[in-house]
Amino acid sequence: MTKLEIQRKVYTIDATGRVLGRLATQIATLLIGKGKENYRPNIDNGDIVIVKNTKKMKITGKKLDQKLYYHHSGYPGGLKTKKMGDLFKNDPNQVLHKAVYNMLPKNKLRKPRIKRLRFI
Repeated sequence: MTKLEIQRKVYTIDATGRVLGRLATQIATLLIGKGKENYRPNIDNGDIVIVKNTKKMKITGKKLDQKLYYHHSGYPGGLKTKKMGDLFKNDPNQVLHKAVYNMLPKNKLRKPRIKRLRFI
């Protein structure tokens, strides 16, 4: 049995003026490889995605003030929250990374797929 050779393309996406959710769905589709003719859900044959100018992407509505990200330390009373606006101000790449990560299928292929998402 021969090993399936995976051909990965490199896509560079400019996030200037793009809406966060719509951009994240496009990136997730490329990382999964759903647009390819040899797509199979159990094989990771997605492409590499490089995103630039994430600081200039648009976030619609009141998400910057109202959306919260949660993190728990594991200790009692260790729930920490952070507003999207604070995270976007400090690291806009992290906001897009979290959006794309949550759009990927929740299985063993999630980590290798998200590793192919890079930022300039």
